[in-house]
Amino acid sequence: MKTFKELYDYVLESAINNDFDRIKQIEGEFEPDHLDCLLHPHKHPLILNTGKCSCSTEDQTECIKKCPFDAMKIDPEVGVIIDQELCVGCSECIHGCGSEKLRATTDIIPTLKAIRSSKGLVYALIAPAFLGQFSEDVTPGKLRNALKEVGFDGMIEVALFADILTLKEALEFDKKILKESDYQLTSCCCPMWIGMIRKKYHELMPHVPGSVSPMVASGRAIKILHPDALTVFIGPCMAKKAEAREKDIADAVDYVLTFQEVQNIFDALGIDPSKMEDSEKDHSSRAGRIYARAGGVSEAVEKTLTRINPHRKITIKTKRADGVPACRAMMNEILEETTDANFFEGMGCRGGCVGGPKAVIPVEEATKKVDIYGDDSPYPTPIENPYVIELLNRLGFDTIESLLENTDIFTRNFE
Repeated sequence: MKTFKELYDYVLESAINNDFDRIKQIEGEFEPDHLDCLLHPHKHPLILNTGKCSCSTEDQTECIKKCPFDAMKIDPEVGVIIDQELCVGCSECIHGCGSEKLRATTDIIPTLKAIRSSKGLVYALIAPAFLGQFSEDVTPGKLRNALKEVGFDGMIEVALFADILTLKEALEFDKKILKESDYQLTSCCCPMWIGMIRKKYHELMPHVPGSVSPMVASGRAIKILHPDALTVFIGPCMAKKAEAREKDIADAVDYVLTFQEVQNIFDALGIDPSKMEDSEKDHSSRAGRIYARAGGVSEAVEKTLTRINPHRKITIKTKRADGVPACRAMMNEILEETTDANFFEGMGCRGGCVGGPKAVIPVEEATKKVDIYGDDSPYPTPIENPYVIELLNRLGFDTIESLLENTDIFTRNFE
């Protein structure tokens, strides 16, 4: 049997050439589950065990301790296995797998097939962390044109929807935090952070406002404006693949690709984004753009709240944590009442989204690029951003306050 990497390369080449019949010719040369995983990833867990674990029982025991969500178990026949119901796709297990048998599933093949067969518009929803991921001098405009070469009709910066969620969270704070003992946990960004609260710190859920993530907000908005559209989110995060599968929000995003998967597509097609023509468009504010790095959400909400209600008696006191250990420590502080902050931001990855497991460049470099891009925006907060108001009007919101009244698009009910 050939390796999973050899299978991946073969299937990717076939998909790039739009020759899906060629894939049928290799049945029997690879593990059937591995081929099915590449062709139908939604039928499989996010983390795939590509072979019997060769580690000792002692090492396996240490391995499963690395999972923040207790999603790893030991099976005597195959070694370590992943519980799909508990897994959120954080990828900690892949990095800690001594036998290198655990791999992330990929959505490249069904995504390319869907793009080429779609009868409606096809939109790439690009995460705010994209700066610098596809070479040093790739601007948003160049990336947009590179994605059009792949087959997308357009690229939407999810930062614009981060603007909208910033407004919603600032309004939630202004409405509900009325005394010194009140506090709010941000809900609209990191699925690992939300997963940790829901599964490990459920008693804190009443303090989490019901907001969808910017990814889900962008997908839902596009499908309202263009019902036949195909939506593909692109970012640095494996956990977004798990989020897109959640039943109550599965209507928003059809496929999720990581930056590394998109780079693989560019390489296979011979596309160099840095050589594309530029077509700059400024749609997002600084607030939405800095969501990509640690502290961005809390900074965005704090400055937007000041614009909404500058004379507020209970001022916002933010506290943030990035990385699973730091998030756990912060939530323990909340439970032990040893902090005086009233707005808490958690990011599952060190450095925030820019430190995601499928980012292409180092977190420090990506953070600098995000800050530069944020500073380049002509709008400091969503309040000053005319595109936010225009989009909200098109979606049926008459005022920004109606974000708290109309609960169909940007709100979810956490269980």
